[in-house]
Amino acid sequence: MRSRGTRIIAVTSGKGGVGKTNAVANLAVALSELDRKVVVFDADFGLANIDVLLGLTPRFHLGHVLFGNKSLTEIMVQGPNGIRIIPASSGLQRLSELTSEQRNFLVESFADLHSDTDYLLIDTAAGISRNVIHFLLSAQEVIVVSAPEPTAIVDGYAVIKIILKEEPSKTVHVLINSVQREEEAREVFAQINSVVRRFLGREVDYLGHVTKDPCVPQAVRSQVLVTSQFPEAPASRCFRQLARALMHQETVSAGADSLIWERLLNDWVN
Repeated sequence: MRSRGTRIIAVTSGKGGVGKTNAVANLAVALSELDRKVVVFDADFGLANIDVLLGLTPRFHLGHVLFGNKSLTEIMVQGPNGIRIIPASSGLQRLSELTSEQRNFLVESFADLHSDTDYLLIDTAAGISRNVIHFLLSAQEVIVVSAPEPTAIVDGYAVIKIILKEEPSKTVHVLINSVQREEEAREVFAQINSVVRRFLGREVDYLGHVTKDPCVPQAVRSQVLVTSQFPEAPASRCFRQLARALMHQETVSAGADSLIWERLLNDWVN
């Protein structure tokens, strides 16, 4: 097996309500089923909810690392199938006022993840806030989640435009969620990629799709993941295919270099 570093992937969407957080959690479990060690960082400090989605009740969050006396390991919560969650807390405005000592401590804490983490999935907030853009530009790769609705498509393109204007070489994957069939997903992706090619002179990557599946909302209501409760459901099969698609692209990652952790955290808090 090839040597692997930590792949830092930010997952985002132009608008809320497209199933981004659900996609992050299920993708994390699908990767762990393929013998990958996955950490999910809940970076939506306004409406942190991945713990709610998973039925978890974390006692501590990132604020306790920065302003308390907890380590990153101490605040992590075990999720399904061995994934680990770094919980956030809604309304952490103090994160924008960190001292240099706090920044350095945070960088060191995240750098320690390298030795036992294959994937760090960053679940950003939706939209184009300052914090979100910093995460997207600092991560090695970005997954933009869109739904087939026109508003989601337009907002998804807006996010891609900002990313590629700032960093034209950034790897951007597109995931189309909640479609009736794969052909529909590819049509939506073709629309997005056509506009990206025309106005930005770039191409984005089609990561795959997730079928619209009644098992998904049923699992959400039960605060479990569809991949766990209904492993043979159409949506679960899609998530496993997405995980295989990501693994197919694995290379030796720059995540071994502590500089990428410094960039990720320092860009975010500055």
